[in-house]
Amino acid sequence: MVLSIAALAQDAAPESGFWKDPFADPMFPLYLVIGFVFVTAILVILVALYMLQVLNMFIRKAAEERAEKLGITYAPEPGYWSKFWDWINGFRPQAEEKDILLDHNYDGIRELDNHMPPWWKWLFYATIIWGIGYLIVYHVTDTFPLSEEEYAASVEKAAEQKAKLLAANPPAVIDENALVYEHNEEMIKKGRTIYVTNCASCHMPDGQGSIGPNLVDDYWLHGGSIKDIYAVIKNGVQEKGMIPWGPVLSPEQIRDVSFYIRSIKGNTPPNPKAPQGELYVEEEPVPADTVKAGS
Repeated sequence: MVLSIAALAQDAAPESGFWKDPFADPMFPLYLVIGFVFVTAILVILVALYMLQVLNMFIRKAAEERAEKLGITYAPEPGYWSKFWDWINGFRPQAEEKDILLDHNYDGIRELDNHMPPWWKWLFYATIIWGIGYLIVYHVTDTFPLSEEEYAASVEKAAEQKAKLLAANPPAVIDENALVYEHNEEMIKKGRTIYVTNCASCHMPDGQGSIGPNLVDDYWLHGGSIKDIYAVIKNGVQEKGMIPWGPVLSPEQIRDVSFYIRSIKGNTPPNPKAPQGELYVEEEPVPADTVKAGS
């Protein structure tokens, strides 16, 4: 009941969560009443169990007194749980141990011919029945798919969902050969997030360089145009230890981080790495027929 009410509450007010602010939740009074009833029920059960123990103590005391008046030894009657425990484990009374006593005798230690407990044998029989059923269901009748078939079906379903998602949200087509830098604040902001996550460990957060080269000066090892930066990020530089990010990042993400790297050119970090590579001079932009990448 609590789970169903919680589900209804989430449907009614999806913008607010009970655990974020329970006192402000509209269902809090109902939850409080249910919790109080639940705690009360637990206490009632505990008190009932305690009273049952007290009642049994009085009954046992009366039986002991009655046995003492009759001059016989009091033997308590085992409870239902004790009887069940002895039965499921196959325990034998101590008086019957002479019937299962073996001839083995080692330093005064004797051995009893105890069989496996019934619960263990039932469990073993159940595994045999389960194994036969599994063989018939999965290998003879092919009623249910095997693990390999389930995996193949899951992969196929995921591929279909991916195809539908791509069809509904087709990625932007970026022609890296016609890429032109533009100071787009939204793209640069996204690119900075990608840069800090993936690139800052080698080039430092401010681009001053560390393991990797300086990214804020005019000297570049593999070309300083936006097309060159895009190509280096996409294809990597294996001999320098830079992995290709093309399989990891989408074309839009590579474009955004390229724009961010281009935007920090000319910054003055506190401890820049020495220039590497060749001086790159920015070409004059072509005014009319320049093709820009779509956002």
